[in-house]
Amino acid sequence: MDRIDRDILRELQNDGRLSNQELAQRVGLSASPCLRRVRQLEQDGVIRGYRAVVDPEAVGRGFEVLVSIEVRRDRATVEAFEAALQDIPDVIEAYRLFGSPGCLLRIAVADLAAYERLWIERLTSLDGVSEVNSQIIMKRVKEPRGLPVGPGGQP
Repeated sequence: MDRIDRDILRELQNDGRLSNQELAQRVGLSASPCLRRVRQLEQDGVIRGYRAVVDPEAVGRGFEVLVSIEVRRDRATVEAFEAALQDIPDVIEAYRLFGSPGCLLRIAVADLAAYERLWIERLTSLDGVSEVNSQIIMKRVKEPRGLPVGPGGQP
């Protein structure tokens, strides 16, 4: 991956709706080579997709919670727990961690009452769950903006 590929990635992370012509102009290429590079980055799995960034408040999910969960640590239980998370749309991110806690979730719901229902009806009832700790997000200080793509992790 060279500087131009990194420039393409940077520009597309900032605005995934750029036309090929605009992207080519920003990275100093003509349209055809730029499109070839983007397609190659997609084919190689470097670019994994494109999505819209949605305002949580606009879709009734402005109440976000980070939840740490301890799960019994045997393979079958962990696999069943992770599979069950796939069926809970309120869980918008999930990570298995080394150490304690064993799992970290990011949840988006309408309000505290909706989170309480989720906590009681779904999270605490999952097999192998021994502890659920919730941290309510007060304010998002830094929005996800994509990965640094410069050499050595530089922006």
